Amino acid sequence: MIIKSFELNKINLEKANFFLLYGENQGFKNEVIKKKFEQKFDKNIYRYDEKEVLENKENFFNSITTKSFFDDKKLIIISRTTDKIKELIDHIVEKKINDIVIVLNANILEKKSKLRNMFEKDKKNVCIPFYADNHITLGKIVNNFFKEKNIAISQQNINLLIDRCRGDRQNLNNELNKIENFSKTKKNIKFDEILKLTNLAENYNVSELIDSCLIKNHKKTINILNENNYSIDDCFLIIRTLLIKSKRLFELKKKIKNNTNIDDVISSFKPPIFWKDKENVKIQIKNWSLQSIENLIYNCTDLELLIKKNSVNSLNILSDFLINKSKKINN
Repeated sequence: MIIKSFELNKINLEKANFFLLYGENQGFKNEVIKKKFEQKFDKNIYRYDEKEVLENKENFFNSITTKSFFDDKKLIIISRTTDKIKELIDHIVEKKINDIVIVLNANILEKKSKLRNMFEKDKKNVCIPFYADNHITLGKIVNNFFKEKNIAISQQNINLLIDRCRGDRQNLNNELNKIENFSKTKKNIKFDEILKLTNLAENYNVSELIDSCLIKNHKKTINILNENNYSIDDCFLIIRTLLIKSKRLFELKKKIKNNTNIDDVISSFKPPIFWKDKENVKIQIKNWSLQSIENLIYNCTDLELLIKKNSVNSLNILSDFLINKSKKINN
C-alpha cells in the first residue's frame, strides 16, 4: 500500500507492522522515523544496517522472535536496505509476528525493485516515497520556524539558509537548531550572523568515520554511517580522506621497518600528526600490514570509479566497503 509523504497521518502502527521508506530525502525520512515511530516506543528500539542483518540472518531472526514475559513491542529500523533483504522480510511476514514493527530505510529504489513492488502491492505493508525537497517546501519550514520562535529575519537571510542546506531538510534543521540557541539572547538576526552560525551541512566528522574504519572499530563505523545523512558529493570526500590517510599509514609502516619505536616514527613524521590523533594512528599501524595498506590504496581508486558509474547506489557501495574494511578479520 502506497502512502504519499503528505498523507503521513494515515500511518497506523496498530494496522501495519512493516514499513518501507525510500527515496533521496533522507532528512525527511529521519524526521518521520523519529516523530511517527520512535516517539511511540519508550524502549525496545533496535537499529541495524542491512549488511549487518544479512550476514547474521539467524541471529537477527532469533532476536526479533524471542520475547520475555516483560517485553513490549519492538521497533526495528534497518538502514540502507535494498532488494537483497526481500527474501528475509518475506519470511518474517509469513511468520505473522505481531509484536514487532519493522521500518526499512532505503535510498532511491527503481520501479522494477522487487522490494518496492512487494510493499506497494500488499495492502498490509506500507510504502512511502520521499522525494527531494525544493525551494518552496524548505521555505515553508524556515518561515514556520521563525514565526513559531518569534524571531525577526529578512527574506535575504531565509534564502541564504535554504541555499546553504543543499536541498536537504535535515541539514536545514541542524542549522535552525543553531539559530534557535543563538536567538535566546537576541530576537533579530543579521546576514553576517547567519554566515557565521551556519555552514555547508556538517555531518559526523568524515575524519572520525575514516579513523573508525582504519582502527577497525566495526561497531562505531556502522553507527556513524547509520546516524548521518551523507550525499553523493560526500562519498567522494570520504574516499579521498580514506586515500590520504591510507597513504600516510603506508609511509609510516615503511619507516617502522627501520625504526621499531612507533612513538618516535609518529613524532618525527612530516607533515606532523596532531597529538590527539596519535593514539588512533598507533592502532592503525598495528592493525594493517604493509601489503594490506597498499591493497587498500588501489581499492580506493577502484571504488571511486565504481561510484562514478553507479551514482544512484553510491552510498550503499561506499557503506559496504567501509563496513567490510572495518572488520578485524580482513587483515
